[in-house]
Amino acid sequence: MSTATLDKVEANSQASPYIKVTFRLRRFNPEVSGEATWQDFEVEIDPKERVLDALHKIKWDLDGSLTFRRSCAHGICGSDAMRINGRNRLACKTLIKDLNPGKPITVEPIKGLTVLKDLVVDMEPFFQAYRDVMPFLITKGNEPTRERRQSAEDRERFDDTTKCILCAACTSSCPVFWNDGQYFGPAAIVNAHRFIFDSRDEAGEQRLEILNDKDGVWRCRTTFNCTDACPRGIEVTKAIQEVKRALITRRF
Repeated sequence: MSTATLDKVEANSQASPYIKVTFRLRRFNPEVSGEATWQDFEVEIDPKERVLDALHKIKWDLDGSLTFRRSCAHGICGSDAMRINGRNRLACKTLIKDLNPGKPITVEPIKGLTVLKDLVVDMEPFFQAYRDVMPFLITKGNEPTRERRQSAEDRERFDDTTKCILCAACTSSCPVFWNDGQYFGPAAIVNAHRFIFDSRDEAGEQRLEILNDKDGVWRCRTTFNCTDACPRGIEVTKAIQEVKRALITRRF
């Protein structure tokens, strides 16, 4: 191999993978203004990194006032759900290279919940709906002396809805929830489904009555936004339809 070829190979191996990407962030600080604004930041970053990495760079190196939630940074806690290029996603699971980084990447808070600051929203209404469906095992009689056993077939019946990480991506993608915050929303229904169809639970009828309310499961318009938004791949719309069917047939 010639010296010129060796030099070319070495130059290619040392080429920086970093590119300049513009991030257009929705900013809101109630202590400064009652109106939200857009602010652009130019970040030099490897396109194989995640949006969360870019937000860290902006906060740590460019503007320490930027506010957003994150915890595990591995798609488990669900705390960094936000709208990225107009779609609900987890910032920790969204690769920059998948977002057409040649154009500005927009990042804004999820919809339907009150914005507290920048990308942080008030999650209390979301969690209240979750609490209202009683998301825990309810049984009668004396406490058993051994674990409540369940067949693999019975477990499979509600396996999909056990995957929920309460990120609110599904609920805040729902047009009904945007227009009426009283709607329980997909995440609450999914978590009710998880116990309604659990063979060990004895409060299925009670949960169905809760979801039979005017703000309950019948508000769903089957747009599939929730299913598309779920970062865990839960068939949210299917679960909602199964709860509707259980309400009609009282078989679950």
